[in-house]
Amino acid sequence: MFEKILIANRGEIAVRIIRTCKELGIRTVAVYSEADVNSMHVQMADEAICIGRAPSTDSYLRIDRLISAAEIADVDAIHPGYGFLSENAHFADVCESCNIKFIGPSARAMNALVDKAASRTLAKKAGVPTPPGSDGVVETEADALATAKKIGYPVLIKAVAGGGGRGMRIAHNDISLIKGYHTARGEAEKAFGNSGVYIEKYFENPHHIEVQILGDPRGNIVHLGERDCSIQRRHQKLIEETPSPLLETRFKGLRKAMGKAAIRIAEAAQYTNAGTVEFLVDDQGKFYFLEVNKRIQVEHPVTEEVTGVDLVRMQILVAMGEPMKLSQSEIHFRGHAIECRINAEDPYDGFRPSPGRIEMYYAPGGRGVRVDSHVYAGYTIPPHYDSMIGKLIAYGKDRREALDRMNRALGEFMITGIKTTAPFEQTILQDPDFRRGVYSTGFIEQLMRRGAQ
Repeated sequence: MFEKILIANRGEIAVRIIRTCKELGIRTVAVYSEADVNSMHVQMADEAICIGRAPSTDSYLRIDRLISAAEIADVDAIHPGYGFLSENAHFADVCESCNIKFIGPSARAMNALVDKAASRTLAKKAGVPTPPGSDGVVETEADALATAKKIGYPVLIKAVAGGGGRGMRIAHNDISLIKGYHTARGEAEKAFGNSGVYIEKYFENPHHIEVQILGDPRGNIVHLGERDCSIQRRHQKLIEETPSPLLETRFKGLRKAMGKAAIRIAEAAQYTNAGTVEFLVDDQGKFYFLEVNKRIQVEHPVTEEVTGVDLVRMQILVAMGEPMKLSQSEIHFRGHAIECRINAEDPYDGFRPSPGRIEMYYAPGGRGVRVDSHVYAGYTIPPHYDSMIGKLIAYGKDRREALDRMNRALGEFMITGIKTTAPFEQTILQDPDFRRGVYSTGFIEQLMRRGAQ
């Protein structure tokens, strides 16, 4: 058993990890920037070490400072959470070279899935369908134009190291392709330090469905079902649920096929620990591999609710070398869970960020309601990081009960001093099409257009 773990992250995911460590009897070390001195994870951890100024490039992205903190605190392992350095193979390598266990996939597995282009290649070798597109990185305008001509417009230009919609542009003709190609490259270089992009066929209003996987060092790999993440704005997820209404109603046979495909990709990469295999599903029921998120996901709680599996606990046990003791036949799915990301944004002013001091805070509760957050009354949300301040999760025996509980819980959520996305998410939950499970990745844009008319 690990005796002490450093959490190389902040916010709600740091709090989430600390809670599981406490249940396992493991001491925790929080790291924080100067802007996060009053954050809840700093107060909850057994020890806390400041690692720099507010910008993440001066703190949470500084491998040298994280390792120094780990050595000073004499920890056994580092949990990277999500974002920041969670998918950085070099960080995993440095941890191992310092005799500190990295709680995540091995550097070898991350290098096999180093970017989206490499992941596409591996998926093809594993016999998993991928969207028509370029073979690897597109180096020139001429190559971009040739690829678009081959697969047909519209196309999607995507940063190989991207995420969260950054370094991504849609092109419907040659002019918009050339402009989007250079814009995506510049944005990717600024955001990820890697200007590489590739091109694939763009599907209008598909469904975004991902599969949770777990692997241990002995080669055992299982999947824990799917999550439907189609409710998103500009490729940023807002609401997630499991099981997927699409797979429950229209394409029931797809769940098994997608689960097997996710495992084939994980096996090809010799994947260990937790990860997520993301897919697009079109209206004909065909699915296509997108990428592998080589870390715990923001939306992991919905999977925990329907399977009863503590994914962070499993991450820690697997990192210690424990076999999963969990076969595919032992994983059972019960009920329905839905998650709303509560962001400090004003949805009625172009989703403008709303940092600042929280004057009053009341979190909803009651049966089947879970809140994962790091904020409290009197806490000041810094402007330097992602705007998500918490996650609201509702569970029910079926989708209708889960939706009714979520609607009730959103109505109970009280936060003053800042704007949040909670009222807008309640509008989504009350929409007749969403209630019927009839939605795709274009749902929010369509809803906003209807509201503007």
